[in-house]
Amino acid sequence: MTTDSADAPPSARVRPPSAAPAPAGAAVRPPRGPARETLPPPRPGRGQRRRAATPLLAADALATAGAALPVLGAGTAPLALGPMVLGLLLLHSRAGLYRLGPAPSLLGALPVLLGRAAVCWCAAAAVLAAVRPAQALPPALLAGAVAGHTALLCGARSLVHRARRAAARRRPRATLIVGPDPAARQLAAVLRARPEYGMRPVGLVAAGASAAAAGEPPGDAGPPRLTSPQDITRAVIRHTVRDAVFTVPPHRDPHTAALLRRFIDQGSAIWLAGAAATLEGRPPPSAGPLWGFACRRLDTDPPRHGGAGKRALDLVLAAVALVVTAPVLLVCALAVRLADGPGVLCREEHLGRGGRGFPLLTFRTVRPCPPDDGGAEGDGAADGGHPSRVGRLLRRTKAAGLPRWWNVLRGELSLVGPAPERPAAAERYTRSCPEYGARHRMAPGLTGLAQVHGLRAGSPVADRARFDNLYIDTWSWGQDLRIVLRALARLPRRAGR
Repeated sequence: MTTDSADAPPSARVRPPSAAPAPAGAAVRPPRGPARETLPPPRPGRGQRRRAATPLLAADALATAGAALPVLGAGTAPLALGPMVLGLLLLHSRAGLYRLGPAPSLLGALPVLLGRAAVCWCAAAAVLAAVRPAQALPPALLAGAVAGHTALLCGARSLVHRARRAAARRRPRATLIVGPDPAARQLAAVLRARPEYGMRPVGLVAAGASAAAAGEPPGDAGPPRLTSPQDITRAVIRHTVRDAVFTVPPHRDPHTAALLRRFIDQGSAIWLAGAAATLEGRPPPSAGPLWGFACRRLDTDPPRHGGAGKRALDLVLAAVALVVTAPVLLVCALAVRLADGPGVLCREEHLGRGGRGFPLLTFRTVRPCPPDDGGAEGDGAADGGHPSRVGRLLRRTKAAGLPRWWNVLRGELSLVGPAPERPAAAERYTRSCPEYGARHRMAPGLTGLAQVHGLRAGSPVADRARFDNLYIDTWSWGQDLRIVLRALARLPRRAGR
């Protein structure tokens, strides 16, 4: 599987020129372990959404039980209560009554509550009339049951909303607002002035073309403007940001799409507020406005990165590959040592998941340059060296990349993922392509979706970023298997070049 990982240019497989040259005769050895990285921000994800809806689910269930017991009686209620509760919860879920906004509206949900209660009771009355005709509900009692059930639902939900507002005032969630001025600052002022919405703005993020020209307004005008990915990451970690509010459609341009990916991967709840929220469709009936700003929650889930299962597979395959190829590794190391002198392995800093650097290992394929004035041996490719005879053979057979299985074993690489990139090139690509930085959401791989489509070093950056982000957004075990099969099918053709 080193086909796609070994086709970087010679200069990409050695130390950069700025690195200090190794002493003569000193081989480059693999590091002992990965460096400690900053802890990622919390990932609320779907679990937090379920916990937020739990009080409403309990309130609806209790209200249904309180309305059914007096009407149906002790003999029928225990049998009908379960289906009634389940049916009502499903109807409310389909109507979006559990997708609350920062300012839930009980009056806005009242028609929907009344309609769902009527459907539930009409169905129960029809079943009861068919099974036990003597206990059929008269129309007046049925209408009273619907009205009483709706009143209990409104009362129970009102208590839940009041408790949520009180909790929001006590502990508002740190929030980032994405959008151009003045709408972003107006929304930030509203959220700061009304703590019952439960959002505390800690930063404004420039969106689209305004990001480059954004600056701080004179005076104290609210939260600071964040203009770089580093500023956003620091704000998310420092304030434990849980919500991101967009005042423009998130998919309007590549800049906002890259921000959306970043927030989704960090597990933030994504909101759309202002005129954009009304253009995207009608908000759920229970979602009220933010002091005149329309607001709706976008249904987004953090992408699946494979997690422990993908890592376990990488460990098994890397261990097997290192054991199986041990004789080949030994022969290659001896050939490099005997033909080109000491220093069998080359390692160069590349970026892994989250932008964390790691040394990418390969066999040295260039002959070291003569010692410089300080007596240290130069690094061939870094100083303009040329591939040796053994190095050309290693490149042609793709054996130069076999040590990268050690990177896989250490967790710095994966079997399938975006191609690893050098820090200087990654910084340059991030400035020119807004979506490039999002590919660091997943660990790089020996092969990947972009690589099997022929996109490698020298290919358009936008194309590589698009393929890599598509792979991360749509990750699945089946896709990994297809990529591995395509990489294996390309192996004979690439080895024959």
